[in-house]
Amino acid sequence: MALSYEFSIGSVRAKENSLFTNAEVEQMLACKSENELIRFLNEKGYGEGGSIDEIINNNTKEMWKYIRSVAPEFEIFNPFFYQNDVHNLKATLKGIMAQRDYELLLLSPCTMDKEVLKNAVENRKFKALPEWLLEAADKAYETIAHTGDARLSDAVIDKAVMQKMLDEGKKSNSEFLKKYFNTVVFYCNIKIAIRAARTGTSKNYLLQALCEVEDFRMSAVISAALKGYDALLDTLSKFSEYDCSKAIEEYSKSPSAFERFVDDKLMALTKENCKRASNGAEPLMGYYLGCETQKKVIHIIASGLRTQTPVDIIRERLRELYG
Repeated sequence: MALSYEFSIGSVRAKENSLFTNAEVEQMLACKSENELIRFLNEKGYGEGGSIDEIINNNTKEMWKYIRSVAPEFEIFNPFFYQNDVHNLKATLKGIMAQRDYELLLLSPCTMDKEVLKNAVENRKFKALPEWLLEAADKAYETIAHTGDARLSDAVIDKAVMQKMLDEGKKSNSEFLKKYFNTVVFYCNIKIAIRAARTGTSKNYLLQALCEVEDFRMSAVISAALKGYDALLDTLSKFSEYDCSKAIEEYSKSPSAFERFVDDKLMALTKENCKRASNGAEPLMGYYLGCETQKKVIHIIASGLRTQTPVDIIRERLRELYG
């Protein structure tokens, strides 16, 4: 019998109860060592394993096993995998052309077979790749082969995936996905512009790297970036779109505070649109994004324990939970 969204929503609402609460995060923060955190995660049934990475990997496998068992259309998750796809393309391209190992750098889940990627790059025959990536893959190959400019090569591929995410959001008939990917691309543009202003990159690079997205003032951003880092931040601090001024206020504290702001904004958007939804795919996507944020929180706490970072500082770096 075919699965229905009515069934999947009922199932995922119950499954959400297994996500960590703020109280449980405080228990993790109270751990005195990484081994104590590992024991906590094992005892909570989050995942089995003798290391943080092993526990998270096992939890991720179980998450996908569950989602596949209840999702009427698993393809709804493909737009979230495209960034892994382009990461794998960039790693494969650089690895093969530099004649160095790259397989351990490849990410999953992805929509493109890793062997297909390898053959496409080795033979410079990109027709086996999705249509949205054909032109960018060939241009990226050409850029590395003739100029060795890996940064521009990456930018060409990154712009292609940003445009693909925007296109998927538009055609999905999901207002959530449209808002979510618009926000992702907006802030990808902001990060590109800030890096470019820091390094004195050319206008040509910015035109090739930045992606048009709703309410992004491209000409103003490019003009400010070309004037330098301080001029760009001053310009961005005046933008209200996507709460950009607040994001830049956080950036002035630290890049990590900026990253947290962006992640929390995306989570707030997810909770607003997915936890309240009573039909469609949004509840499933909300659960998936909640699981991803949970992994990030665990990594931050584990990293803080390894480096003996004070608890208050670790807490400041944590992301808003879905639960």
